[in-house]
Formats: sequence, structure tokens, C-alpha cells
Amino acid sequence: MASVQIHESVVIGAGQGGLSASFHLRRLGIEHVVLDANTRPGGAWQHRWDSLSMDDVHGVADLPDARAPDESGDRANEVIARWFDEYEDTHELPVLRPVHVDRVTDEDGLLVVRAGESSWTSRTLINATGTWTRPFVPSYPGQRDFRGEQWHTVAYPGAEHFRGKRVVVVGGGASAVQFIGEIATIADLTWVTRREPVWNDGDFSGREAIELVQERVREGRPPASVVSATGLQLRPQEMDAARTGVYGRRRPMFQRIEQDGVRWADGNHERVDAILWATGFRAAVRHLAPLGLRSPEGGIALQPGSTDVQTSVTSAVDPRVQLVGYGPSASTIGGNRAGRAAAVAVRRHLNRQSAAAAARRARGPRVS
Repeated sequence: MASVQIHESVVIGAGQGGLSASFHLRRLGIEHVVLDANTRPGGAWQHRWDSLSMDDVHGVADLPDARAPDESGDRANEVIARWFDEYEDTHELPVLRPVHVDRVTDEDGLLVVRAGESSWTSRTLINATGTWTRPFVPSYPGQRDFRGEQWHTVAYPGAEHFRGKRVVVVGGGASAVQFIGEIATIADLTWVTRREPVWNDGDFSGREAIELVQERVREGRPPASVVSATGLQLRPQEMDAARTGVYGRRRPMFQRIEQDGVRWADGNHERVDAILWATGFRAAVRHLAPLGLRSPEGGIALQPGSTDVQTSVTSAVDPRVQLVGYGPSASTIGGNRAGRAAAVAVRRHLNRQSAAAAARRARGPRVS
């Protein structure tokens, strides 16, 4: 019977956070493998809509030892995917793809990462799966009976698809604002949110927002988006739409969806051709369920970071598991900081394991 290779670490996901973690693991001399579900490099960026240019993205942080591409009118899904590809090659990162991880289990004190019939056994785990594979669409009465189109951010077809149509955009985040900026001048658009949008007047820092997200994660609650704390801002790209007044005509959520439109709380009906759900994503961590990391509040509690809130990556339940791109590190710059913090935490845990094993050997076998 063939022996099972035991890796020092396994990284799940080869987006910004996963690549950063792999870079730092290599720098620290920690043997590992990176498992990525995509067929090619690019992380979630390769799946973004074609109209998203490098001028439109809300900032891309540098990778360790590699400067991010400059702003341009080129498609972000091509530019960043190419950058990630070159980065993997340049730093000889051990990425395997496509590998769709089903679950991670604890077997005799080791972590076993399973993908169908394949498995990898490891002493530690860095989870960097992000959120893109878990789009969230809220449920409303009559939703399945709607004869028009329903789209989510994950499959946004581009502004031209909506030209001349009656469109409802649902969501109070940055993506909703961006979609409205593209669509409002070519379609009959209505913006709806559950809560009144909060606009950023410049008095609230990103650091404060991240700390609020970190507070939720420390308490074991599901993480909220950073923009929910920072508020919304209009960029030059949204100014044409802003002049139509669309951002000031936000409506509260409809009461139900009907075959040809939506019914408002006041009883009025509005015909709609398409609903665009810019309602965000949830953390892609279902494969970690067998490890029992979730708290009673529904989130995964993390230990406080040693240097700043974006280095809070270690599971409070199982120190073998690091989560990059979860909660306060759910941004490109956060993913970089978290990637380094995760690699350092892995080294610390491996060193502790080695020291404990050496102490056991020094004590010798027990005498009954």
C-alpha cells in the first residue's frame, strides 16, 4: 500500500489572497500545494463582465514583489488574468487546476482536502476561496413566476443588453451604483434597496470600516461588506447617470414580483422587463463545514491579528486553519496582508508541532 504524502500546507484558491499566501509560504520555505477550481489563472477576475475596464475597478493592490497593472480602458477580466498567469509562472507557484474542493475533514489530527476521488493530506490549511462562487439572491413572493429576465452581478451581461428596457436594479452596494451608472442613460431604470443608501461624505475612513467588519468576525457573526460601513461614492464614470437624478430616486423594496413586473407596498404595479440583483455574495466556505468552525451566530470567529485587523486570519476554533479574504481581509489589499499573515501563522503552528514532537521524543516511551 502506497504511503500518503503529508503536505505542510494546502492553499485552496488562486485569487489575489491565494497567490499572496503561496508566495509567502515559498519565501518561508514551507512545502505546499495550491488547489484552484478554475481552468486557468485569473481567480474571480476572469469571470467579471466585459464592460468592466481597468479604469472602472475599485483599485487592485500589488501582489508581493509585483506591481498591479495600471489603469486603462482594457478589460479587467483579461488584464488581471494575464497578470496572475505571469505571476504564477515567475514565482513558480505550485498551482493545480481545475480542482473543485468538496470538503475538508479532520482524520487522526491531519486535514484531508477532498475533491471528488482525489485528496490531499496536510498539517495546515489556508482557505482563500473568496465569495464569487456564492452569489446571493434574496427570495421574494412571485419570483419564480416572473416572465422577464433576472440577472445577478455574477452573470451581468453588460449595459447594451438593457438598452430600451424597463429595468429594476436591486442593491445598495458599489456594484449597484456602477450598474446604474452604465444603464440609466439608455434604459428606463428604477433603483430599489432595503435600506436608505448611505453616501460617504469623506468623514469615514476605510480603516474604521474594516474594524467594524472585524468586530463582527471576532464575535463569530457572518461578515458584512466593507461598503456597508464606508458608504457609497460616485465616480466620474457615474456622473452622466447622476445628472438624470436616478441616484436620488431610490425606492424601498417592492412587496412582491408578478409575471410582468413588481407590486409596490402602496399597491401600485410597475411593468418590468428585467431585474438586476446587485445583492452581493456570501463567503464560499461550505467545504469547511466538517471541521465545525462556525459559531452559534453563523460565522467563523477569527483570532485577533497581531499587527492590524486585516491580519486576522486564524480560526478561533482550529489554529491549523487560516482564512484569507474572509471578513476584514475581503479586498485585494486585505488579501495581500492576510496572505502573509496566514503564511506566518502556518510557520508558527508547524514550529509548535515540531517542538511538541521533539519534547515527546525526549521524554521517551511511557513505562506502564
